[in-house]
Amino acid sequence: MRKLTVKDAPLSGKRVIMRVDFNVPLKDGVVQDDTRIRAALETIRYVAERASLLILLSHLGRPKGVKDPKYSLEPVAKRLEELLEKPVAFISDVAGEAVKERLKGLEHGSIVLLENTRFHPGETKNDLELSKSWAELAEIHVNDAFGTAHRAHSSNVGIAQFLPSIAGFLMEKEIRFLSKVTYEPEHPYVVVLGGAKVSDNIGVITNLLEKADRILIGGAMMFTFLKALGKDVGSSKVEEDKLDLAKEIVEKCQEKGVELVLPMDTVIAEKIEEGVEKRIVDVDEGIPQGWMGLDVGPKTLDLFKEKLRDAKTVVWNGPMGVFEIESFADGTKGIAEFLAGMKEAITVIGGGDSAAAVTKFGLEKEMSHVSTGGGASLEFLEGKELPGIASIADRKRGHLVLAGNWKMHKTPSQATLFVQKLASAVRPKGVETIICPPFVDIPSVAEIVSGSSIKLGAQNVYHEDEGAFTGEISPVMLKELGVEYVIVGHSERRKIFGETDEMVNRKIKAVLRHGMTPIFCVGETLEERQKGLTFNVVERQIRLGLEGLSAEDVRKLVIAYEPVWAIGTGVVATPQQAEEAMKFIKDLLKGLYGENVEVPVLYGGSIKPENWFGIVVQKSVDGGLVGGASLGDSFVELVEITERVRSDEEG
Repeated sequence: MRKLTVKDAPLSGKRVIMRVDFNVPLKDGVVQDDTRIRAALETIRYVAERASLLILLSHLGRPKGVKDPKYSLEPVAKRLEELLEKPVAFISDVAGEAVKERLKGLEHGSIVLLENTRFHPGETKNDLELSKSWAELAEIHVNDAFGTAHRAHSSNVGIAQFLPSIAGFLMEKEIRFLSKVTYEPEHPYVVVLGGAKVSDNIGVITNLLEKADRILIGGAMMFTFLKALGKDVGSSKVEEDKLDLAKEIVEKCQEKGVELVLPMDTVIAEKIEEGVEKRIVDVDEGIPQGWMGLDVGPKTLDLFKEKLRDAKTVVWNGPMGVFEIESFADGTKGIAEFLAGMKEAITVIGGGDSAAAVTKFGLEKEMSHVSTGGGASLEFLEGKELPGIASIADRKRGHLVLAGNWKMHKTPSQATLFVQKLASAVRPKGVETIICPPFVDIPSVAEIVSGSSIKLGAQNVYHEDEGAFTGEISPVMLKELGVEYVIVGHSERRKIFGETDEMVNRKIKAVLRHGMTPIFCVGETLEERQKGLTFNVVERQIRLGLEGLSAEDVRKLVIAYEPVWAIGTGVVATPQQAEEAMKFIKDLLKGLYGENVEVPVLYGGSIKPENWFGIVVQKSVDGGLVGGASLGDSFVELVEITERVRSDEEG
């Protein structure tokens, strides 16, 4: 899975805010069905065991932005407390200072449930001020509410603009199973569709026409298809305005070679009530007026089972009939029982009424996966990008770099001891790990890292190969010592030693000429940022620093964005500030050198293990240039965090 999960995040000691789906039925202040609460328990327990504080967010019902006691989550907090067998603090406010006050003084490891998110009118509007107020309570956001993944709300999407957002175990499972059946199904692939409306399923049908081998149609929607094909359907529910669409779907199935299987018979009655007279009629005979089809018949059930028998992948969305009434539940129950016995196949139930049906029949544990989101699962199967999933941080692909700039620290003997320890502790997978010691340390460090996974870098270079340049070091000298990377244009070189963009340009060319990789530093001062000149400064530095270089040359670079105001100050750019600047750099490079130019862009500036996860998960961040935190054990932690966010898949 491409999304980061709770297992990838450094949760220890962190404050975590988690979106869950506790939209459960209540009666007289008591939870009637705790399925959704139970579904979140694994993630809640995992996070609570590690975090210093876990804050839970959920909606319940549709209170329309006002506080309504009948939609309060207080009964849910009580049920959650019973299931967890540990205290759950309920806060009767949604957000604001009252919540902050209540959180003060809570014990380490406390679990808190805030009041219904939809009591605030900004929730469903994805109000960013509301999102920000929640983000200020925590350091990491966990999204475990797949049921709302198709909605862009403040508690799932908005908050991800201010905190790194990762998937909980339930969300991870939903994405994994639904991705498999939507994008990489094993064949034969059979889709079973029911429910009331063709319109509810048109997107699913259209998308799966490219993948499914068979589509079985049941439920009330079958009568729209049957009428479109000229069958008499009596008083059965039909979408009259979708008859042409049903014909079109039949034709598309024929064109695509997808077998569309419609019912042979149906169970009919005059009323949708328990105990009424019912009959079974063949669809070719037609349904008399005044009678309506309320379930698939026994011939159809046998036919559907035969069409399912050899399937390797099955997706079922929508019941076969009015399963809530015993008289019309045989078709739905029969399909559920047959799927429960298909142990060699992947069986995915698409949420909503289908999930309710398999739960009613006690078969939910016999399926590969029962989705917790009706509308969300439908939209996923349609191939749509769900905002609540898109906002979760992706695993990193490609070339990640973590470089340590020691600056003027560590004598040769100190460097030797530290690097010996570092080389045994750091064995990164997929992360290019570099240390850049002072010049006098390079010979001893080079000997230790030779043959290890750690690469050797230098902090500066002169652009000439040799000559009367007292105190300077040439690229030839560095190359002979085994140096592979060279930091060029660091803000301290620019400010203290007066290096210009033209000087930086000559150094970059010299480093490239000798087969080493420049780590080209750019960034604005605090004054420049306050004047809104960040992009202007960075663009000037890049244009002048790379003047005369070809696209092939540029591909050999690493660029480090280092806001000068965040270097050695303890101030760190927010993840959003870092992402904004680094995306600008990537877009600028593509504009200058073409879409195929991919250059790793690193962030630098007061990086520490405490703040690194939130930055490295940003889409445009390919690693970091680390100062003070590279001088001790913190560097090992930074490498580990960087490894966690990387995908094992190449490319």
